[in-house]
Parts: sequence; C-alpha cells; structure tokens
Amino acid sequence: MLLTKFDPFKQFKDLERSFYNYPSNNESVHGFVPIVNTREGESAYHIDVDLPGVKKEDIKVDINKNILTISGERKTKDEIKEEDYYKVETSFGKFTRSFTLPENVDIENIEARSDNGVLEVIIPKQEEQNSKKSIEIK
Repeated sequence: MLLTKFDPFKQFKDLERSFYNYPSNNESVHGFVPIVNTREGESAYHIDVDLPGVKKEDIKVDINKNILTISGERKTKDEIKEEDYYKVETSFGKFTRSFTLPENVDIENIEARSDNGVLEVIIPKQEEQNSKKSIEIK
C-alpha cells in the first residue's frame, strides 16, 4: 500500500505558482533565481552561477562586511515576424544571491569572469596563520 502525506496547502502553492509563472517557460514574473553551484578547492572557493541570456555588463559582484552579493538583471525579447503575423514576447527580471564568506578568504584577490552564460567567482583562500600561541606569564 502506497501512503501519501497530506499537504493541506498544496493547492494554494499550485495556485500561487500558476499566478506567477509564464505558461511558456515557467519563469517568474517578478524575477528569476539563477542556479548556483559552489565548491571548495585546495586553494580557493568557487561559485558558478548559471545566467543564460545575461550580459556581463548587467552583472554586479559586491562584497560588504564579509558577504559576497551577486546581482543583476536579465532582459530577453523574442520577436516573430511573418507575412501576416507579428508577435513580441519580452521578459525581464532582477536577481540577487548572497553568500557569507568564511574567515580564511583573501578578499583583495577575488576574481569573477563570465563565459557563455556562466559566471564564475573565484575566492582564493589565505594561508592559515598559526592561531595557536603560548603566552608567557609574567
């Protein structure tokens, strides 16, 4: 026997999703949330953000109080011109993603590059300083 957990708010969630989604590509009217992959290498942390259709001029990467924020805006316009038919669909949306940086990062040497709709942010690690110290008692 297959048991299904009852969710009394499922219909409300589905209704809300239908209000905020385009029927053609399921992108949110008020923006979109880019897919982010994070990984840690030996010498750096990496953040990869999928931003299809976003020009690098429309992307902003900021650091404030050890929080890295990636923000921007995507604007797309699909236009179909035929002999007796003309259709234009535009979509746009702002996005922002924030990440709290670990203490061992070298903020001065963070790099970001955009290639084929993927933003890669490389956050180098600082060499660990010896946090262990013996204090002489006087």
